[in-house]
Amino acid sequence: MNGITSFLTAYGELLFYCLAVYLSVISLVSAIVTIADKHFSKKTGHRRVPESTLLLYSAFGGSVAMLITMLLIRHKTRHVKFMLGIPLIILFQAIVAVWLSARFV
Repeated sequence: MNGITSFLTAYGELLFYCLAVYLSVISLVSAIVTIADKHFSKKTGHRRVPESTLLLYSAFGGSVAMLITMLLIRHKTRHVKFMLGIPLIILFQAIVAVWLSARFV
């Protein structure tokens, strides 16, 4: 634990900056992919974004942006998998964030 504490003391600000950049980028990509899927759903013959891909983007950190985007553009709002699944992913991510901050900060 001493090694982790000293590492966080030395590089904590840099890690926070990298995490903020990562979450910003994954959120932007998640919103763009969601909008693209909505666009493709209106066009016949276009390949859709798989639901598993949308859920993976959500799980990798884009969950809040994806949920907001889905609600704003009314996409996948009738799908229980998304309207229940993404809030559960957000809850899990929040619990992990609180646990990590309590343990290492």
